[in-house]
Amino acid sequence: MDASHRAADNRDEALAALAVEIAGCRRCPRLVAWREHIAEERRAAFRDEEYWGRPVPGFGDPAATVVLVGLAPAAHGANRTGRMFTGDRSGDFLYAALHRTGFANQPTSRHRDDGLRLRGAYITAAVRCAPPGNKPEPAERDRCRPWIERELALLDEARVFVALGAFAYDVLRPLVGTTERARFGHGVEVRAADDRVVVCSFHPSQQNTFTGKLTEAMLDQVLVRARALAGGA
Repeated sequence: MDASHRAADNRDEALAALAVEIAGCRRCPRLVAWREHIAEERRAAFRDEEYWGRPVPGFGDPAATVVLVGLAPAAHGANRTGRMFTGDRSGDFLYAALHRTGFANQPTSRHRDDGLRLRGAYITAAVRCAPPGNKPEPAERDRCRPWIERELALLDEARVFVALGAFAYDVLRPLVGTTERARFGHGVEVRAADDRVVVCSFHPSQQNTFTGKLTEAMLDQVLVRARALAGGA
């Protein structure tokens, strides 16, 4: 085995080990109580399912050149399935776009073992536990930041970071080391000194997609742009 293959294997193993650490985190009492309450109470439509009910690690291609960052798991989405943006309307919108733009092998994501694979992309979030009202507190965001710092450090081929919403953008900018101070807006791009780039997109929440604030064409355009910036075809 040559050095490049050994490095890739080491990265994959480190990401897998980090995922185990993330899933065991109990740093934020309010979030622990909420995610476990939701997992026990369950929604009627999913009453026969076993909820994940833990912090959610990132998911995707360890050799990704494009990393997508959301806010946090949805209470009955990733908090149920254990995979980012899986099992809810936001995920339906996002994975369909990833499939259209060549990053995913299928347009839907229902559960962790549904055969979905990402190519050249990795999905993670600024906060790993489902927060009440989808609103993490600043202290919870800060306690969670080391997880994404470690994750991004391991994703050493990533060149472009897609911020899905202003919350993710505010967390990403200092981590990537952007030199520009542009305000968040759909399609805004900010560059770091090492030429890595943060590209902004409105979050694929139902509030944005149902009102037309974010359309399929708008999200596709961001993903196609991210691929081009990362050096893809």
